[in-house]
Amino acid sequence: MKKLFGIRGWFIQSFIMMAFIGTLILFVGLQIYLFNNDSTILDIKMTFWLSISALIIFLFVGGYFGIKGSQLLKGRLTDVLLYISTLRSGNISEKLKINERDEIGLIAEELNQLGNYIQEQSSSLQRLADTKTSLAQSAHTAVVMEERQRLARDLHDVVSQQLFALSMMSSATLRLFDTDQEKAKSQLEEISKIAANAQGEMRALLLHLRPIQLSDDNLCDGVIKLLQELKGKTNLDFQASIDEIEHISKATEEHLFRIIQEALSNILRHAEASKITMTLTEKENYIYLFIGDNGKGFNPNTERIVSYGLKTMRERCEELGGVFKIRSKEKEGTYIDIRVPFVREV
Repeated sequence: MKKLFGIRGWFIQSFIMMAFIGTLILFVGLQIYLFNNDSTILDIKMTFWLSISALIIFLFVGGYFGIKGSQLLKGRLTDVLLYISTLRSGNISEKLKINERDEIGLIAEELNQLGNYIQEQSSSLQRLADTKTSLAQSAHTAVVMEERQRLARDLHDVVSQQLFALSMMSSATLRLFDTDQEKAKSQLEEISKIAANAQGEMRALLLHLRPIQLSDDNLCDGVIKLLQELKGKTNLDFQASIDEIEHISKATEEHLFRIIQEALSNILRHAEASKITMTLTEKENYIYLFIGDNGKGFNPNTERIVSYGLKTMRERCEELGGVFKIRSKEKEGTYIDIRVPFVREV
């Protein structure tokens, strides 16, 4: 009964047991009364039927109050359960309404205090991220920038030489048209494919190696410039909705910008997509970032091609106290949802 009906079954069972016990006490009491008094009104048969009548009344009354009491308790416990689920999903701004100062009310109050504590911890994580970013910038900015630019130049030179070599190979292959046109055509198609892959890899790596800093741009302007740059260099179709988020900390901006860079780099390298959808907006003290593509997708449980990039994005999101979710299926694209709480800076 407990497994089937839960709290309601427990309440009804308790009241039914009380009804039986009450009836038994009434019957025994009547028998004691008859034993000590020569009553002409009551006899054993009458006391039996009185006890049966009392049992029926007790069962109806106990069942009614059992159902009403269980509904009240179940409703309050359901509110507590839903609030715990809300906390687990990362929505820490909600509060549980306290109607009574009983044991359940005290539990609700403690849960509200826990929500406040989690919210304070999220703010502390962001402040730590701000401090960490400031220290890292003051100590390593010059070296990191110089190294990134050097790597970008070297990479550009290497890939450009590869493309030049492919161009020479294609020119040589063209001469085969006089002797073996089918073989020449097959080689040209392979060379063209290799060249396209090399260009895509170069763009992705250059995007990944570009400086982290947004310079004087805010997050909105930096993302828009990044998308415009990619749109001019690739054949991808971008559908973006980028809202300007005011009074956001520099560390949060740079973490989110770096997450976007990493996600776009993964798409360029692995997704084979033709369309990218991006949404960046703010609602109720949360920043929402969505990035999706229509590429080949993968199985998140087994695929390890972009595991390092996903791990980096998840770590950056968690440093801000955010929630990182990814959905992907083979031949159906990949979708990333990020929600980050933030406190406006004055």
